[in-house]
Amino acid sequence: MRRILHLDMDAFFAAVEERRNPGLRGKPVVIGGGGDPASRGVVATASYEARKYGIHSAMPLRRAYRLCPRAVFLPVDYDEYLRYSVLFKAVLQRFSPAMEDVGIDEAYLDLSGIDRPSREIAAEIKKQILDETGLTCSIGIAPNKLLAKIASDLQKPDGLTVLSEEDVPPRIWPLPARKLPGVGPKAEAHLKRIGVETIGQIAALPLGRLTEEFGQSWGRGLYDASRGIDDRLVVTHWEPRSMSRETTFASDVRNWQAIARATAEAAKDVVAALHQDGYRGRTVTLKIRFSDFETHTRSISLKEPTDSEETVRRTAFECLKKVELKKRVRLIGVRVSNLEKAEDRVRGSGAGEER
Repeated sequence: MRRILHLDMDAFFAAVEERRNPGLRGKPVVIGGGGDPASRGVVATASYEARKYGIHSAMPLRRAYRLCPRAVFLPVDYDEYLRYSVLFKAVLQRFSPAMEDVGIDEAYLDLSGIDRPSREIAAEIKKQILDETGLTCSIGIAPNKLLAKIASDLQKPDGLTVLSEEDVPPRIWPLPARKLPGVGPKAEAHLKRIGVETIGQIAALPLGRLTEEFGQSWGRGLYDASRGIDDRLVVTHWEPRSMSRETTFASDVRNWQAIARATAEAAKDVVAALHQDGYRGRTVTLKIRFSDFETHTRSISLKEPTDSEETVRRTAFECLKKVELKKRVRLIGVRVSNLEKAEDRVRGSGAGEER
């Protein structure tokens, strides 16, 4: 029997800020952008006190301020959050080397080979993380990743939930459809249009109806997920598909120099990320969003993968030339995809020369 643990830190960014500034505890805290609620940034996370006002991640900071003007708005301090992330993941790896890192504040752990009760393991993990970081987390344990992730969200904050396959009808099916991983606002709205509001109602639909409504791939995914079926493995190593950087202007711009400067800076940042992780990419994509939120992308694929700043910048500008700049610009982004490890390329070239 597989046993998969999913750990999710509770309001992670806000909790770290409260840890280093105890005076924030009990107050509505909103983390996002540069911490200025008048800016164009979005909420990265909010404390549970702030969530009572309807504030949630990805919400514009200006809207969060309207919902709760007395909230404490703070800038994102990624380096500090990453430091705490490393600490709690080190605790997980003491229990099993089979850990899948899925984000700065969450991870999966395969407990299948550990001969100890699930609740005992989870309680010890929670205690060690609390002792070493001062932070709480919520844990779900189940026969697969899907159910484990749902379980970790059932008793937040500081929760511990263990599910079995037999728990799917009584405990999972009554939940709102949005609680199913992968069901976002658009899918939720689509489901409501066809009279579906709970996970159980999804499970009650025939496969043919789901594929008719959502297509073969996503329809099948909903069919399996609503029944608690998930055969994905815990992946201890993964390769990124792309790297990207975006800039949202403080106010919409039409000035070519500002657009060009933002494009060059995004290209520079992407290449720095490629160098840091040792990748090269073959496809360069420019993303541009106008003031009315109309968004365009333009891509160029190179003959050879590159990690050259000059090449990425030049290609991004070639993409930019393909976009008609008739309106003010809100956002510029540059992405490099079709990645491969730089050392793999070197080894492949060397082997060719030897032949």
